[in-house]
Parts: sequence; C-alpha cells; structure tokens
Amino acid sequence: MSPGPGTPPRTPLRFGYGTNGLTDLRLDDALALLADLGYDGVGLTLDHMHLDPLAADLPARTRRVARRLDTLGLGVTVETGARYVLDPRRKHGPSLLDPDPDDRVRRTGLLVRAVEVAAELGAHAVHCFSGTTPPGTDTDTAWKRLADSLDPVLDAAARAGVPLAVEPEPGHLLATLAGFHRLRGILGDPAPLGLTLDIGHCQCLEPLPPADCVRAAGPWLRHVQIEDMRRGVHEHLPFGEGEIDFPPVLEALAATGYQGLTVVELPRHSHAGPHHAATSLPFLRAAAGDPADHPGDPLATPRREPQP
Repeated sequence: MSPGPGTPPRTPLRFGYGTNGLTDLRLDDALALLADLGYDGVGLTLDHMHLDPLAADLPARTRRVARRLDTLGLGVTVETGARYVLDPRRKHGPSLLDPDPDDRVRRTGLLVRAVEVAAELGAHAVHCFSGTTPPGTDTDTAWKRLADSLDPVLDAAARAGVPLAVEPEPGHLLATLAGFHRLRGILGDPAPLGLTLDIGHCQCLEPLPPADCVRAAGPWLRHVQIEDMRRGVHEHLPFGEGEIDFPPVLEALAATGYQGLTVVELPRHSHAGPHHAATSLPFLRAAAGDPADHPGDPLATPRREPQP
C-alpha cells in the first residue's frame, strides 16, 4: 500500500531467520537455504555446530563465513543464546550474574569475542541477555553484577562500532522493557547499549500490547526477534499458532525507521527448521503488506541464486 499524501515513507523491513532454529543443518547449508528462500539475513547464534566461539581457528572460520554471507547477499546479527556453549551441564551457564567472579568473566569474555566476530562479519548488532538471578542473590547485587560484567563488552562494542543489543527475557533479571531502562540508568546510558526486542516476549508478559511496545522501544531498537506467542506462556510458536496480531506490529516497526534485521526465533523447532523457514517468510511479507515475490512452494522457487 502506498503512503498517503504527507505521510513519510515506511522503512522496508528486512527479515531473517535464526540459526538456533536450524541446528540440524550445517551452517553453509542453512545460509544457502535462507538465501534461496529470499531472506535478507540471518540471526547467527555462536554455538558448537555453527561458528563455535571457542574453536582455536575461530578467526579463520569467521573470515570464511564473512565471505559466504557476502556471496549470498545476507545480512547478519550475532546472537549469543547458545544453551551449553560454555558449560555442558548448566543451560546458559555461566551467566553475567553468577556468584563466582571467574564464571562471570567467562561469560563476559564470550560476549567480547562475539563483538569481535560481529565486526569481522559486518553484523549490525550483537545480542545478549542478563541471565537468571542466582538463588540467594539480592536484586541490587544482581543488577550491579550485570552492569559491571557488561562494562568490558560495551567498551569492545564502542571500539568495534557494533551495538550491543540486550534482550529482555522472561524469567531473567532483565525481563521487561522497564528492566532495560533500569540498566541504561545504572550504566549512564552508554552509546553502544541498545535493545533486542522479542515480539513474542511482549505478548507474553509486557503490560503494553506488542505494537505499543515497538513504538515505546523505537529509539533503542538495535535488533528484533519475532515469533508467535500466547499471553503468560513463554513458548515460541510458529506464526498463526499464538495470539499476536502481526500487521499492526510490523506497521509500527516500519514506522520507527528500524533498519536492522527482524529475525524469526524458533529455537525449539529445528526438527522441522527448513519447513518453518519456508513458511515464515511469506507469512511475514503478507503481514507487512509485501507479498512474496513467488507464489507457491517457496522451497521450490528460490528468489536469488548464490553467486559463484
């Protein structure tokens, strides 16, 4: 739909798909799939099966992935939500809030490494989250640990020119938009600090509807994740299986002028990752008023061919 007289043009939305929903595919195969389907980019989770951040040859691997992304014409956000990349026994452990300072340093080091990878890849942001508050830790102590742990990451982000986009995550210390603004205040509103807004999380627990959350978050948006969800239930769902009305959400997002990727986040659906990648993009384009270029089965009709 064309904007009316006097209405500023909307920023076209750029859609991506998260590799944490394609963990049964080799990274090269996942990137080729997304390019063939017509995605604009990828949310690349650093994990043992997809650009392992602990690999001894990480710099060489990163350069190769950068060339592959360029060849395929894919943008990228670096995501750091791998479940067991640092500790094979603790999901998302250690966190930025752990009582052991050495453990907190390990998580900070991973995030600094993610910033370095993001700079090499030309990523538009690095995503992270706070972690859950450890038992026996009071709230003020937890917020201080979070701020102190993020200081070196923000310094690295400033040097690299890559924003750090913190995600409010249900059940974590920083769970809501209000929590993000509390962190901003503690840190003194540093320029590299931005926000990852997960649209499903807005539906799950924010007091405002998702479209209003987008408008409220607009000035700080550096990364967006998207999926369907139900009120009060933190379960990432394929589009159409939850309660979100997506056209107003995407209209609000376009109106903010956000220029990064809007990445489909279905980490528990890797068993059917190619199917969900194929069906999600036409849904989002239709919801955004931008129908898919090719009707029919998107897996059978790739939009662009990889360059040799």
